[in-house]
Amino acid sequence: MLKLTNISQLVSYQSVSDTIQTMSNIEILIEEETIRAIGPTVGNADEIVDCSGRLVTPGFVDPHTHPVFYKGREEEYAMRLAGASYQEIAENGGGILTSIKGVRNASEDELVERVKKRMTRFLNLGTTTIEAKSGYGLDTESELKSLRVLDRVHRDHPIDIVPTFLGAHAFPPEFSDDLDGYMDLLCDEMIPAIGEQGIAQYCDVFCEQGYFSVEQSRRILETGKTYGLIPRLHADEFENSGAAELAGEMGAVTADHLMSVSDAGIRALSDMGVTATLLPGTTFFLGSNSYAPARKLADAGVCLALATDFNPGSSHLQSMPLMISLACSYLKLSVEEAFRAATWQSAITLNIHDKAGSVEVGKNADLVIWDLERLIEIPYFTSDVPIYKVIKSGRCF
Repeated sequence: MLKLTNISQLVSYQSVSDTIQTMSNIEILIEEETIRAIGPTVGNADEIVDCSGRLVTPGFVDPHTHPVFYKGREEEYAMRLAGASYQEIAENGGGILTSIKGVRNASEDELVERVKKRMTRFLNLGTTTIEAKSGYGLDTESELKSLRVLDRVHRDHPIDIVPTFLGAHAFPPEFSDDLDGYMDLLCDEMIPAIGEQGIAQYCDVFCEQGYFSVEQSRRILETGKTYGLIPRLHADEFENSGAAELAGEMGAVTADHLMSVSDAGIRALSDMGVTATLLPGTTFFLGSNSYAPARKLADAGVCLALATDFNPGSSHLQSMPLMISLACSYLKLSVEEAFRAATWQSAITLNIHDKAGSVEVGKNADLVIWDLERLIEIPYFTSDVPIYKVIKSGRCF
């Protein structure tokens, strides 16, 4: 048994009331991986962590990351500082295509070691569960390899990883003049192989001008459904492409990015109950000011999740506390709205809200003990994340 004592405040979504609640001067009792009791006194334990008046929250759930890459793309950052846009870099052979060679040439063991180090960084920043995509291999064997990497790290590292297949991240260079050929490879060979492998839970598509059209995305997601892969979508990041409407049509769990979503797209998300996963770190990292219309989405009844979009090119960021800060400053969310989006709603998008995303009896003991006293202080510290301890599945880190 592990007991947390002298907690100044426990702040968490509570499923009974459907609100973010604050409990003061309480204790938490943990047995193995599970929260067994929460209250003013919870009994005896073999191990005690004295929180000394600190804040406790659930661990963060990051529902959109791209961690399987060999090395970063620092040169592109310098190019953007010199005035090149993300799209211009991609059109000249950079962007996603730059990462393909590294993933294809790296051994599975090499990628595992690099991804493990990234997962440790996530955990140190308070993230206890992530969604992680393939998508830098873009041939059948490299995509299968990327998913094996995620599965191995999930088994060997404390963090929980929910895997997504993103073979439709871009058209690889060998198919630059044969887009139909790559579509056939995706739908006739790659997705069936992913389904047989059985690691990926979701299928994602980068539906965007210059990447995959609405028609192509529909075909990929429908094929994925036949192999048990649940749809997700990169949608309307750089311009309105109708991807949000497609997300509604396909019954996607989430539509992500949405910086250029239309009013019709917002209605489709609201009508079909699709969560909008917002990635303010991407806008920030790219030096843009076109943030997603979070208030408009929320006012239309669309549920919001927050994610880092951690990747080697457009968002080399891993801090969910920073995402909360950006969401408050640029998306105009309240601290409570941003916190809910980074914990409970993110867990819903991964269908793990029965065990993660909140601190409640019977759920996984995934907790952050902060060197803070109140929730409102989290977005105030954007560079030095003041975390005292992270508890993942009942283990202290």
